[in-house]
Amino acid sequence: MSRTSGSGAGATENASVRSTTRLVGIDAARGLALVGLMAIHLLPAWNEETGEASWSWRLFSGDSAALFALLAGVGLALTSGGRNPHQGRRMAADRVGLVVRALLIAVVGLWIGTLMPQDPPAYSILVYYGMFFLLAIPFLHMGPKALFASAAVFGIVSPVLMQNLASELPAWSSYNPTFIDMVTEPGAIASQLLLTGTYPALPYMAYLLVGLGLGRLNLRETALQVRVLVVGVGLTIFAYFTSSILLYAFGGYQRLLSASGMSEYELDQVLTWGPDSLPASTGWWLAITTPHTNTPLAIMASLGVSLTVLGVFLLIAPKVGKWLLPLSAMGAMTFTLYTAHLVALSAEVHYSQPYLWFLIHLVAAALFAVVWQRSLGQGPLEKVVSTSAKGTRRLVSGAEGQSRNVAGGRGSQT
Repeated sequence: MSRTSGSGAGATENASVRSTTRLVGIDAARGLALVGLMAIHLLPAWNEETGEASWSWRLFSGDSAALFALLAGVGLALTSGGRNPHQGRRMAADRVGLVVRALLIAVVGLWIGTLMPQDPPAYSILVYYGMFFLLAIPFLHMGPKALFASAAVFGIVSPVLMQNLASELPAWSSYNPTFIDMVTEPGAIASQLLLTGTYPALPYMAYLLVGLGLGRLNLRETALQVRVLVVGVGLTIFAYFTSSILLYAFGGYQRLLSASGMSEYELDQVLTWGPDSLPASTGWWLAITTPHTNTPLAIMASLGVSLTVLGVFLLIAPKVGKWLLPLSAMGAMTFTLYTAHLVALSAEVHYSQPYLWFLIHLVAAALFAVVWQRSLGQGPLEKVVSTSAKGTRRLVSGAEGQSRNVAGGRGSQT
């Protein structure tokens, strides 16, 4: 490539090659997020002898889902124009295609809910994912600055809404909503998907919009990759340091004790595992960083970890991309693999030997992904969603506009 960079034709050809090459680092980061969710679902959350949180809980709880949401935003940006967002009918077509993607993913998530027992081995993110995409539609045309600012608003305002509206909103319908739940308890399901569920869409929009903003930048630029890494590390340190100062230097811990009526042991347990819902007894609860509490500082901490992971993979992928193949292949078809993982979990045969079943799920996912990708390309569910979304976009934008987007569509893959 470098030998032809001096000529106009060669430069054009090289730019085309670069634009149509997948960013392996993004796929690998998404693959790691999938591994993290598998670990959370299958491996013990605590050490049975000491009662302390396990290594898998400390490494992956909350952060894997946040990384998924961040990378979903990056993918949305790349499939809607990248650094040059589509406009006019092309953007309208992107939005309609996104509605189709959201509905198909949600339908699979609702079907998974029908397979899961009442006390499920895992809480599916798929229905929430559909809501993420629907909420992203109004932001799809924005540039990076507006997207980062919007993410900050969601990250600050959503936790306040969660804390103050929890008692006013309908109770949970189901850990994994089903089609019947959607019909019989629409208010409860809407509240769960937006604010009260395991992966509530409003606070998770902070991750998705940051990812959307990053996808509007040149993620192939080394300097930007370094900035992503540095900002990620900085946000993580700042979030945990600020929480520690607020709780233990400024009296927040004692305020929580007084407001909750808990013993120190009980409060320490809540700070490790999180409350069932964010208590409204005092605003000091917003100072904690416990996974899945979705406080401003918890969001900042998980966002920082997610940016760090993304930055690392973007930097190392050009040099060690072939060694990342198992992760990147898995990351290119997470919808298929995550769905298969949940279906397997619904059989509930994994409880007696969690480490063995984690290894089985991991190896099976990696082997399937590598073989399928090399033989057939896109994962099976990814192909269904992609074909449906492209067909819908074609109807909106017209055949002529679609033909102009062919190269851009290939280059938009993550």
